[in-house]
Amino acid sequence: MEIEFRKLALLPLFTGIREEDLSAMLACLGSFQRNYRKGEIILLESNEVRSVGVILSGTVHMIKEDAKGRQTLLVTMREQELFGESFACGSHLSAQVSFRAATHCTVLFLPFYKIIHSCKMSCPFHHRLIENMLQLIGDKNVRLMQKIEVISGKTLREKILAYLRSQAPEDGSRRFSIPLGRLELADYLCADRSALTRELARMKTDGLIWYEKNQFQLL
Repeated sequence: MEIEFRKLALLPLFTGIREEDLSAMLACLGSFQRNYRKGEIILLESNEVRSVGVILSGTVHMIKEDAKGRQTLLVTMREQELFGESFACGSHLSAQVSFRAATHCTVLFLPFYKIIHSCKMSCPFHHRLIENMLQLIGDKNVRLMQKIEVISGKTLREKILAYLRSQAPEDGSRRFSIPLGRLELADYLCADRSALTRELARMKTDGLIWYEKNQFQLL
């Protein structure tokens, strides 16, 4: 497995773990790496989840499909983020969602059982890894709560404004980019793409927002 340990040492999951300890830790955990093409399913709903995925490059979408085959984008995850941890650590290991490669991506998998059970060597970096993972799981839950807040809007306009406010930088910058294209944004907002396009145009005419492609400004 070819891994750039200098790059791995910068990941939030490995904060506080020395670069020279990473090789031994990953070997101890039985980690493995996989590459995925854009559009490829990484983990299918109902499949058993025993490993936590760490995105080394690219973007991964968490999606939910209903009985009619309609898909809803729940969360977009990028480089340095985790996925699958909520199912791997639960009493039921079956995934309730699917994970799909939104771009070409590389994922490092860490068997969850070996993460939470310290090895016989009681390596100090193992305890730090557990602390880091708990913090990242908490951050992911906050993002899911933000998603609930966005889609709880009574109208599509309210949903769009709630999403844009969540993406606006805290430093007060006038213009910002959103990570989702129109189709992805429609999926995220549980809306029809044509309806989304029309509502964005109306909001621009009404002087609520300015946008050009993925560049937006709240007015």
